[in-house]
Amino acid sequence: MKERSGAIIVVTVLLGVAVSPVVAQAPGPTASGSAIRIAYIDVQRVLARSSAGVAAREQLEREKAVMQREMEGKRQELEKLRDELEKKGSLMTPDARRERQEQFERKRRDAARQVDDFQKELEKKEQTLLQRVLQELSGVIERVGKERGYYLVVEKRGASVLYASPDADLTDEIIRAYDQQAPKKSP
Repeated sequence: MKERSGAIIVVTVLLGVAVSPVVAQAPGPTASGSAIRIAYIDVQRVLARSSAGVAAREQLEREKAVMQREMEGKRQELEKLRDELEKKGSLMTPDARRERQEQFERKRRDAARQVDDFQKELEKKEQTLLQRVLQELSGVIERVGKERGYYLVVEKRGASVLYASPDADLTDEIIRAYDQQAPKKSP
């Protein structure tokens, strides 16, 4: 923080969106006699409890379940090939056994690549869904902050808040406002 002519320049980043520097006077009443108001929210709690955050998490879980079912099929196919190699391998010709072993290794590598691809796809979808929720949330935070007369609203964890009065916690109000706004946006 820098001091400039008796004011403290506060710079923060909220939800991955740069917030313009906010000039706030030192604690105490402002020139108009009102105290400077600062609030915080817990974005993780909003994501965990808001209807949009819950819906995003449920969508990810459904997609994850589909991927897991597909991988279970691949795992069973690999087990069948391995069992066949173990039980019938000694009865096969060396060329047939080698061909089956190569087929097994190829399928194993393909399955491992697919697991990696699924993991990356899930991470990308999670980022996309959460980013959408956070974009919508930033508008709600701004509106509630203006309505309640706050000069600054910070994210509790990202801002390294060491102490905050529960009275300054806007999280539940943001969740309510966001959930009320959500049905209007959804067709």
